[in-house]
Amino acid sequence: MSDLRFDGMTAVMSGGSRGIGLAIATELARGGANLVLLAKTDNPDPRLPGTIHTAVEQIEAAGGKAVGVVGDVRNDDDVQRAASTAADTFGGVDICINNASVLNLAGTEDLPLKRFDLIQQVNVRGTFALTQACLPFLKKSESASVLTLSPPLNMSDEWLGKHPGYMLGKYGMTLLAKGFAAEFADDGIASNCLWPETTIATAAVKNLLGGEEGTSHARDPQVMADAAALLLSHTPRHRTGETLIDVDVLAEAGITDLAVYGGQEPLDYDIFVDPR
Repeated sequence: MSDLRFDGMTAVMSGGSRGIGLAIATELARGGANLVLLAKTDNPDPRLPGTIHTAVEQIEAAGGKAVGVVGDVRNDDDVQRAASTAADTFGGVDICINNASVLNLAGTEDLPLKRFDLIQQVNVRGTFALTQACLPFLKKSESASVLTLSPPLNMSDEWLGKHPGYMLGKYGMTLLAKGFAAEFADDGIASNCLWPETTIATAAVKNLLGGEEGTSHARDPQVMADAAALLLSHTPRHRTGETLIDVDVLAEAGITDLAVYGGQEPLDYDIFVDPR
């Protein structure tokens, strides 16, 4: 999607040191965007690739400008600092990307309340907090968008009952995103959700969902990056309040050959996505 341009636009993202978030940030940078990342990974973790500093280097190598804010989306001061850094450094905020999320697939009996709280604090509260902090600047932008990486509200018993703690966290993000769309429609701020059709080859999938075998049946993060860039390239009033699947966004743009994104057949459908 390197032909899409985001010159002069600034995106604030929670997380982004690796995986889907970094892929999206890098793709926006290829189009000339400025990025501010709010992420915790200041020092290398042997279990996870990359830090906020290597992410900034990758984004700038792709053609954008970037600032890393070391902090936690659960900390109100850190969240405000990320939004203020974007305004002070680049003159405002045009895009808010709620990417940070905690994955925990334990059932109700096995999920410690401490972990339940963490899911809700990062996924739901973090989404609310970052969007809230960006709002004063988004209202001044002519291309204001909020993008939340969360799934369609699949209310089947299977997905409601598999891991309710995580389900609540992710569906809470989606409900907030739809709420923002309704609340700020008159301000010209778009708010949409984006979710992958299949699992994505990230450290989280490798560590929590099946190791090397799991990632071999997953698509590359670039599929989400390309879909996000397409979605964010629209004027805010073009579409808002939608929960979208990556391949559907690509198909709308005429991209149906997905072989470039890899993954061995059979591809694994992502959580909350039914076989299509």
